[in-house]
Amino acid sequence: MVLSSSSFQGSTSIAGLSLKGKLFEINWLLPTLVGVVGLVGVAMIFSATDGKWSDGAFQHLTRIGLGGLFMLAIAMIDVRLWYRLAYPAYLVGLALLIGVEYAGVQVNGSTRWLDLGIMRLQPSEIMKPAIVLALARYYHDLPSHRVSHILGLLGALILLAMPMALILKQPDLGTTLLLGTTGIAIIFLAGVSWRVIGLASVFAAVAIPLFYHYGLQPYQRKRFSTFWDPTHDLTGASYHINQSQIAVGSGGVHGKGFMRGTQRQGEYVPENTTDFIFTVIAEEFGLIGGLLTMGLYIAVIGVCIWLSMTCKAIFSKLLILGLSTTFSLYIFINLAMVMGLAPVVGVPLPLISYGGTVILAVMGGFGLILSAHLHRGVELPRSF
Repeated sequence: MVLSSSSFQGSTSIAGLSLKGKLFEINWLLPTLVGVVGLVGVAMIFSATDGKWSDGAFQHLTRIGLGGLFMLAIAMIDVRLWYRLAYPAYLVGLALLIGVEYAGVQVNGSTRWLDLGIMRLQPSEIMKPAIVLALARYYHDLPSHRVSHILGLLGALILLAMPMALILKQPDLGTTLLLGTTGIAIIFLAGVSWRVIGLASVFAAVAIPLFYHYGLQPYQRKRFSTFWDPTHDLTGASYHINQSQIAVGSGGVHGKGFMRGTQRQGEYVPENTTDFIFTVIAEEFGLIGGLLTMGLYIAVIGVCIWLSMTCKAIFSKLLILGLSTTFSLYIFINLAMVMGLAPVVGVPLPLISYGGTVILAVMGGFGLILSAHLHRGVELPRSF
């Protein structure tokens, strides 16, 4: 797929408008949908904690509210500033990941957080929008005839490989895969040739089995074994996914009703406020509730794709599509994991799962999308 600067021309620049004028020009459909998804998360966390408002629901509501303000603040900033800050943001994210190596906080056997006193920051979440910014800037500046050249590909792969290696070492396989898939999607959207895609596919066919045997930790390989045979070790390695499937299936078509989920009440599914919160939705609201939740997500993604088509600059297009890919992968990996269609990895359901850094990163990403659309007619410099 080739993105040219002349396709889908946007309206004239509104960079000179006042703050009030920009607020009127924002596409409010996207923030509205994002807010609705966030409120679904508040309700589900409230249910998962037996109606205890202070055990997560209030904190989640506060984070969604503050995240919304953060999103709008980012949207107001001229996209030309985000273009200039793309590489610095990437370097900051990389520095934070390196900081985890030396001063990280270990939780449940993984070292992924930095303790800032008032909060714990997960730098891998910050890197998700940062890598999109960096790759969007890289391909905006790269002449189209060099997109499929070995040197052009090498630059993008280096940008991608450094954070992936640091995140995999934490270890965090889910985020590593999400980051890598997002990067590959941006490379594809930038217009890499099908010949390169074919060669990359052959390389992946050889590299993936080697990575499985020599690159994964024993417990990570065990997760894949559990995925391939969910009946193995029902009280141990397979317990989590089996209980998740029971909770999802027990909701039937209409569900058991709000706060009436027996699997939730019995606390059979661990992490049901974070990575496995979809089990609460499915058990209490059934197939209908699950489909409505997916419908909300699809609407968010659809609006983002439409906004990308109105932008003039390649940087803005790739920025929106890259961030939309990251958001889509969050959803796909989490739902596949919960339903037993993918191995269990640490990927939350965005805006619904409890977690501060994830909300900050996701809301920041939507702010960048709104900024790119709001300033869709702005001309960005190119280095050739």
